[in-house]
Amino acid sequence: MTELEAVEKIRKIAASSRRAGVTLGIGDDCAILRPPRPDEDLLVTTDLLIENVHFRRDKHSPAALGRKALARGLSDIAAMGGRSWTCFVSLALAEWVTPRWIDKFYEGLLKLAGDTGTALAGGDLAKAERVACDIVVCGTAPRGKALRRDKARAGDAIYVSGELGGSALGLETGKGAAWTRHAYPAPRLRLGVFLREKLGAKAAMDLSDGLSIDLHRMAKASGLAASVDRPLPAFRGTTLDHVLHGGEDYELLFTVRPRTEVPEEFEGIPLTRIGTMRKGRAGEIEMFGLPLAPVGYDHFRTR
Repeated sequence: MTELEAVEKIRKIAASSRRAGVTLGIGDDCAILRPPRPDEDLLVTTDLLIENVHFRRDKHSPAALGRKALARGLSDIAAMGGRSWTCFVSLALAEWVTPRWIDKFYEGLLKLAGDTGTALAGGDLAKAERVACDIVVCGTAPRGKALRRDKARAGDAIYVSGELGGSALGLETGKGAAWTRHAYPAPRLRLGVFLREKLGAKAAMDLSDGLSIDLHRMAKASGLAASVDRPLPAFRGTTLDHVLHGGEDYELLFTVRPRTEVPEEFEGIPLTRIGTMRKGRAGEIEMFGLPLAPVGYDHFRTR
């Protein structure tokens, strides 16, 4: 299959994902986008998925990889209380990749795109020694209203959605509900909008690298410290290490003012208070009075 044939195949596959605001999609030098509303901010995120770094071809199906590539970007949009709009997918393909593998990759990606109203508007193809996917996801939020990790305030209650540690357990065991949690993450788009519109949240981020390091990042960005003083919602069978440092849960970490009435769940997703933001050295985290080191996943940490 030539590059031209591959592009034409992808263009036909993506045709069903077009939506308002995409004036011109795949097939020209650039996509042409028209922002949905003049009173909205454009949210843009990018993410890499690299063979033998983020996935292994003997464990992860192409459909699961396509879905996960988009889910990772959508989780960033969710963390800012945004609504998804478009995506761009660039693929570096190794020699072992077959036309069927490409079909299944886009099948998984476009299933989630369809479920979330996300149009595939472009991308690029190349050959490489191993598979790599670079995805750009665009979303929108009302002007000046996007949730940000630097907007927490002293006294805010700290919450997390869902149960933590399941993805790390799934990667470790390769089976059961935990594997499903790892291979098929669910971006919390509707929850992000709910936090912004109904709970008045100002600060949020997604839990991609682990609670310990992501809470540290939020606290540091906000110039605050944080105290974790309540039980953490753990996925069944996980260890404390999975829960604190495992990563790739793609749940939302958020703060609200202390008197905000937060429901116990949103559309079946538990919402659990775990602590309080406080004045102190920026980024310092305590858990039940003891220091908690930010040792979640970091690509550049010296091993």
